[in-house]
Amino acid sequence: MICNDLHSALTPFLNDYQQVCIVRDEGVKELRSEGVKELVLRTSEQTKSLETVQVIWDFLFAQEMTRKGLVIAVGGGVLTDLAGFAAATYKRGIDYINIPTTLLAMVDASSGGKTGFNYHGLKNSIGAFYPPVETLICPAWLKTLPTEQFLSGFAEMLKTGLVKKREGEKNALWEALLGYDLDTMPLDSLAPLIEECVGVKEEIVAADPKESGLRKVLNFGHTFGHALEQIQMVNGQWSNGKWLHGYAVVYGMIAELYLSVVKLGCPKEPLQQLTQLMLHYYGRPQCKCSDREALISLMQQDKKNERAAEINCTLLQEIGSPRTNLVITTDEANEALEYLFAL
Repeated sequence: MICNDLHSALTPFLNDYQQVCIVRDEGVKELRSEGVKELVLRTSEQTKSLETVQVIWDFLFAQEMTRKGLVIAVGGGVLTDLAGFAAATYKRGIDYINIPTTLLAMVDASSGGKTGFNYHGLKNSIGAFYPPVETLICPAWLKTLPTEQFLSGFAEMLKTGLVKKREGEKNALWEALLGYDLDTMPLDSLAPLIEECVGVKEEIVAADPKESGLRKVLNFGHTFGHALEQIQMVNGQWSNGKWLHGYAVVYGMIAELYLSVVKLGCPKEPLQQLTQLMLHYYGRPQCKCSDREALISLMQQDKKNERAAEINCTLLQEIGSPRTNLVITTDEANEALEYLFAL
């Protein structure tokens, strides 16, 4: 839920549980809750690992947490994914609350119940569906975000706008996001759009909690995006914040919009609109044509694939009309990457 007073929103939970522990990202200020023990972690995609999950487990055991306890996860998407997985597996599952502090976590990672960590060089390849008992979204956190973190989260909002089912002739959410000037508009005015994006995701997740069908529409942009993200991890090119998750998703959406035009006859307008946003805010992807073979190999290992070595995508028939479980060939993947890298 959206809240402006975090202390008031948390108080009922602090009163209802026998034990409460906080797992907090070191970049987030301390939550002042008397008698509540905190574990402070330094998180990144490189530390989104089993070793960090073990640190959380050890902390919970040290506090002698029972199955009646509560974990409060405070931080970005990496932190909430890790703490959520630890909660899902500690003593076969204890309750947890997410308090997302980045825009990306607010609109994506902290809701929907996906938890996990990176393994064998593959993003989020180990995990569990385990929803929090509540997600408390405080837009005031946005005032502390660096620009690149804000842009990373806005990318997931753009994705939601593209896949949300249309009501009438136009998709109002997509149009509102296109009209939001990130250079001049106040952050407070983004709160209703955040709430709408979260509502779209929650409605989809409620209908398909374990991603057996409808929920796959939320993977739009992520088959190519995750591969682009992973190759930068392998190459150690995560400099200057330019390879945050949302940046990779923007590039992935452009590749998948290109395929949507070629394979499904999707109108070119959303591809052109997103390309303009990319060039203005995100810049071009820092990949080379020589990376294509490695990228395709990574896509063939994606956890979303239903058969080994295939490449499974969500594409758009048009804005608000996604189609899931579309298998593309390596030639088509190469063509989409060639288009992306030529921009």
